[in-house]
Amino acid sequence: MSWQKERIDMNVYSQGEVDRWVYSTCNLCSVGCGCEIAVKDERIVGIRGNGNHSINRGRLGPKGENQWQANASPDRLLSPLIRNDLGELVPATWDEAMDLIAAKMKEALGSKGPNSISIYSTGQAFLEDYYTIAKIGRAGLGTHLLDANTRLCTATTEFCLLQSFGADGAPASYDDVDATDTLMLFGHNVAETGTVLHERIMDRKAHTGKPYIIAVDPRKTLTVRGSDLHLQLRPGTNVPLLNGLLRMMLDNGSADEDFIAQHTIGFDGMREALDEWTPERTSEVTGIPVETLREAGRMLSETPSLVTTTLQGAFQSADATTACVAINNMHLVRGLIGKPGCGPLHMAGQPSSSANRTAGGVGTYPAHRNPMNPQHLQEMAKLWNVDESKLPAGPEKGIEEQLEMIEQGQIDIFWNIGTNPLVSLPNRKRAKAALEKVFVIMQDHFLTETSKVADVVLPAAMWGEKTGTMENADRRINLLRQAVEPPEGVRSDLDILLDFAKRMDFRDKDGNPLIGYSTPEEAFEEWKEVSRGRPCDMTGMTYDLLEQHNGLRWPATAERPEGTVRLYEDLKFHTSADYAQSYTKDQFTGRALTHDEYAAKKADGRAILHATRYNPPSEQPGGDFPMWLTTGRLVWHWHTRTKTGRSPYLQAAAPHGYVEVNTEDARELGIVEGEVVRVASPRGQIEVPAKIGDAVQPGLVFVPFHFGSWESNQAANDLTADFVDPLSKQPTFKQSACRIEKLRKPHLVASGETLGYIAEQYGMSVEDLLKVNRIETPYGIQTGQQLEVPISVINVPIQPYTPQRTEFQRTTMEE
Repeated sequence: MSWQKERIDMNVYSQGEVDRWVYSTCNLCSVGCGCEIAVKDERIVGIRGNGNHSINRGRLGPKGENQWQANASPDRLLSPLIRNDLGELVPATWDEAMDLIAAKMKEALGSKGPNSISIYSTGQAFLEDYYTIAKIGRAGLGTHLLDANTRLCTATTEFCLLQSFGADGAPASYDDVDATDTLMLFGHNVAETGTVLHERIMDRKAHTGKPYIIAVDPRKTLTVRGSDLHLQLRPGTNVPLLNGLLRMMLDNGSADEDFIAQHTIGFDGMREALDEWTPERTSEVTGIPVETLREAGRMLSETPSLVTTTLQGAFQSADATTACVAINNMHLVRGLIGKPGCGPLHMAGQPSSSANRTAGGVGTYPAHRNPMNPQHLQEMAKLWNVDESKLPAGPEKGIEEQLEMIEQGQIDIFWNIGTNPLVSLPNRKRAKAALEKVFVIMQDHFLTETSKVADVVLPAAMWGEKTGTMENADRRINLLRQAVEPPEGVRSDLDILLDFAKRMDFRDKDGNPLIGYSTPEEAFEEWKEVSRGRPCDMTGMTYDLLEQHNGLRWPATAERPEGTVRLYEDLKFHTSADYAQSYTKDQFTGRALTHDEYAAKKADGRAILHATRYNPPSEQPGGDFPMWLTTGRLVWHWHTRTKTGRSPYLQAAAPHGYVEVNTEDARELGIVEGEVVRVASPRGQIEVPAKIGDAVQPGLVFVPFHFGSWESNQAANDLTADFVDPLSKQPTFKQSACRIEKLRKPHLVASGETLGYIAEQYGMSVEDLLKVNRIETPYGIQTGQQLEVPISVINVPIQPYTPQRTEFQRTTMEE
């Protein structure tokens, strides 16, 4: 059971009593916390947690508590903008902007065809928006180039689930986290990326001593500090670790042989791929001591229940899909799926990225339909009343593939909705050069770094200014009610899409408007029929029921109106060829399999065990770039800070970027805390202050990716490589090569100057000045002696954060 008691977190700024509280859901991270929006004089003035919502019982994380402040930011976009002949973005009317977009679309369709148009959306909009993008994109424009920033954060979730179980959808839920004996957090820094979920975990641990927590991370994060066992692996070695652990589990005799025989295929091939991964070999590759590996193997072999969560440390690493498939293998081999406290819970990063996948705004067709299955295309053609021949088929194209198409002159229009790719994409200078070649439509709340390449900018409504639904990480569909009208001149994403469809005059085959709805609730009702009979069936849901029950997990039907806590309780998987969402891909090369190749597996409702072979990261440290670079998130910010950077509290807590350096490396390099250094990779360089400690292992540095201003030179994605996972096409942000360069200037010691005086002039301590110059004693410096001083020393005031606001028992790691 979640939580011992409720606690209502609140952040309100209002003169006098609030006029009303409006039912909603937090629009940051994928946990899906229930909340209410405070309204005063028709303005949003605050937020409070929903004490009746089972996910959070009133609790909110720091980003969630402060998200409302961006709505009132004075730099909100209030009018469309069009780039004029002088290269300037100037105000325009909605008619001018939308007519220009429609004209450009028709021109592209006429000259190069449907796949000259790309729609690149977000994981922070609503299911109704994504479904409309899917319908407009595929049945209206006829393009197969629908992708989103979900490709960057959780595409691997989808593809590992397709490989193993035949369809998207996390098998386990937060209820299973509440019930499990052992929780493995694999590359999932939940204390910073999902603060309320972490507090929920630790609240239970405080009262029951469970779960036993295994944290897998190359860094010593806040999450690691609350764990019982830390597997601190080398970058890019997720698959060797998992293969070694699974081999130990098999050697320990913990396989559920009856389950394997009755409910899986592929065991022999999977087992053969594990042969080389002895504890000694695994230790050699991962850097984890053999005794630590054996302890992890023992726990995973003996635990009666297990939930494994994953996030960016798994998804943005080399062999991402293979690693997550190995986790699925682990659960299947032990039969720990489809029962309380058991199953993989491959997380999402954004509040509704799962909804984008479910509704077909990215990748596959709506409601988990296979774009390579003619029967599924026929179903969609019938549902949308269009000719089947109009619907694009075949494997999807990820954003990195689309950038290649732009570079090759195949794409003319790039419609960017609710995301900031020129901060979030890897090797972003290459991305900027590509986007400068095409007509870019930017739909957002603010001018961002991406507006540098935008030809048209459309001002979109924010959270609290529109109605719709989101799907959180454990399949719960949550409702968000509109609290206030958007500012004058601003439209919701759905209204913008509906306007576009009318101007393009999209029609079904009977001559009726392709889009027959005009409100979010009408869109949801149509979507429900599209979902009927599919894994994500939502026909039992309504807006009123979603509010009444504080969300429902799909599938939710008339026969199961309460929704579904966990998938596969009947141990029947979605792997029959005619029903599966995908024919899957070759586990090593990523080549899409044909119907006949997939059907020949004869999975037929059984889960698929895959051989998981190790393929090291494409880029390795060496030569001019001897160190590993990894990137990630901070508790105080969300993605590219478009919203959190406009909260005074959050911005003050983490105002700028930095590089985390191990104490040993700092000593060898001769750098000191706060010294501005250059971090260089084969693609670019940034200059940020050093934060020194033991959070990263020697040979590894960490840079948060939130800070991407073109002027500040702090963007982590100026450095990152743009290699992608062969199956999910998700970029491998977590492994690049780099070097640290000192930025120094000389100081000639004048007569009478002491080290104390010199240090004070440069805002340094005497101790740091000694370290910089490798001097052991402050005495004996000579007039005329040349010292080195950093060009700048900046305090790195990352405010400490305690994820738990309740007492909890100390774990083995903390002791």
